[in-house]
Order: sequence, then C-alpha cells, then structure tokens
Amino acid sequence: MKKFALILTLFFATVFSQSSYKFAELKTNLSVEPGLVVVHGTAVEHGFSISQGISVDQSFQFKYLNLMDQTGNKEQKISESLIPMATKKNAGLAILYSMLLPGMGELYAEGYESGKYFTIAEGALWLTFGGMKYYSMRQKDNYFSYAESYGGVKDMAGKDADYYANIGNYLNINDFNDDMAKQGQFSKMYNTNTHFWDWGTNNSRKSYREMWSSSENWNNNLRFVIGGMILNRLASAINAVRLTARYNKGVETSWNFWFDYNASETAYQNISLNFIKSF
Repeated sequence: MKKFALILTLFFATVFSQSSYKFAELKTNLSVEPGLVVVHGTAVEHGFSISQGISVDQSFQFKYLNLMDQTGNKEQKISESLIPMATKKNAGLAILYSMLLPGMGELYAEGYESGKYFTIAEGALWLTFGGMKYYSMRQKDNYFSYAESYGGVKDMAGKDADYYANIGNYLNINDFNDDMAKQGQFSKMYNTNTHFWDWGTNNSRKSYREMWSSSENWNNNLRFVIGGMILNRLASAINAVRLTARYNKGVETSWNFWFDYNASETAYQNISLNFIKSF
C-alpha cells in the first residue's frame, strides 16, 4: 500500500510541477487489477489538455511516469526508477524451489529465517554423502590392489560384482568351481585362465573380505543419506507452502481509486477520494 502512495505522490507532484499551466480542474482515475494497471489524469484550461500516465507491468513493477501535452503533441519522461510492488506468491513455485534446493522455497516466500536450516541440513547431507562415497571408493581401490598382489587376480577392474564377492568366500578358484559343480550350477563356474585366484592362506582371504565388506557397507549406507535428502525436501516444501499462504494473506490483489480535484484562483480547493480494496 505504501508503494501505491509513493506512485500517487509522484503522479500529483508531476502534475503540479508544470508551472506553465494553470489548472482549473484535475480529474484522475487509477485502476489496478492483477496484470492490469491504468492511471490517467487530465487537466483542462483554455483549450489545453494534459494527460498523465503511470505505466506498470504485469508483475506490478512501476515502469515510468510521463507527461503528455496533447495539444502540442509532446511527451516528457519523468522517471525510470523501478518500484517493486507486492503480488501473491505461487505455492507451486515454492514447492519446486524447495525440491530443487531446500530452503529456496522459503526464500521465495520471504521466510528464509526458517528456511536456512533446511539449506544447512542439505549441505550437511551432501558432505556426508561425499565423504561416505569417497571412503567406499578408497576401500574398493584397496581390495582391488590387494587381490592382485596377494590373490593372483589379473585385471581385477574387468571383473563383475559377483566375482568380487565370491573370491572373498573361497580360498581359490578350484574350491569355488568344485562347490558349483556339487550344486549343479555349472554355468557359474569360472574359467581358470581368465578368473584365476588363490589366496594361499585364509588370513589373506579374510583381509580381502574385510576390505570388500567395508566398501560395500559404506556404499549401501548411502541410501539412508539419499532418504534424508528426500525427507528434507518434503519438510522444506511443506514449510514453504505454509509461509506462502501466510505471505499471501497480507497481499492486496486489487485496488481502485477515484480522485476528483478542483482548484481555481477564486474558489476553494476540493478533493474527493473513493477507495475500494479487495483481497
């Protein structure tokens, strides 16, 4: 509302600052609706017609105030300063922003004081995710190197996840193939040339198994961090919708003003104002 008062002040100040005209009567109408703002004023004396205009775009940004001498067909731009005016916030956008980055929905709804905690939580979750993923990969590199050095494995990176698990459960490839043959699962038996391994001792096999298990556990636990990110987004979105609703309660969606101003050198000045506000 203060922003409109400022615009109207500019409007009337501009009219009365034009000292080359003496106005016997000034009539002004201002109509503001979502997406449409029209302001016109006319002053008439001795055959001159003056038109005032304030241009405001659909986002209610005050664009410019101009003065038009219709008789002389001249236009003078008075101001180009932008004056932001409050509009309703979109709850859907608030949800979208919170889903992209928790806390941004609250920032959009001008309630980042509570939204900042969701942003901080998101940062902490990403740091946790990065740390866990890094440690998992480090352990994977370790058991790759260990298998090639102590288990006689060739091209560890070229094998699949089942192979990484199986070589930790059997001392060597022969033990594994014998067990698969006993179970009748001949298709799972490995080629002794391409998939050979032999730990020599159970201690070496167990050391490998511990590194492999550690890597797998850290990698599997990442799902809990991802779950935390999802919950953080949902909580932020709910909070953003609440803040958006609260914000919109205080925003006026339409204004209507009618001004009648009469002034002359010999008569009293009269100003009448009609004001309608809707939400």
